[in-house]
Amino acid sequence: MSVLVLVVDDEPDVEALFRQQFRRELRAQRFVMDFASSAPDALARVGSTIEHSLILILSDINMPGMTGLEMLPKVKEMRPDVPVIMITAYGDADTRRKALENGATDLLTKPIDFVALRQEIDIRLEQAA
Repeated sequence: MSVLVLVVDDEPDVEALFRQQFRRELRAQRFVMDFASSAPDALARVGSTIEHSLILILSDINMPGMTGLEMLPKVKEMRPDVPVIMITAYGDADTRRKALENGATDLLTKPIDFVALRQEIDIRLEQAA
């Protein structure tokens, strides 16, 4: 069974950025990355990840319709075992507090530190093994 990292962001260029940053890992099949363009799309994918072991969700906060912060408690209710890292351009103390209170493991600010994110994914891969 392969392991899955789900990225949730309404910006169309995010998928290309993540695929480029993690191209070696994806080519080596260390994990699979899936992309959802909205919170409702992400919730549907979280509910149907039967063929993969979901190890991490990375979600933007500011999205149209349902925000990442509104999605967070729903995801934690469905999959309390899966860590969720929120991503935002606005890393103020209030946003961080709201994210952590709602069950987020961490909050990353844009531009994303992909070295730190790679380390976080490596930790999740070791735990899943």
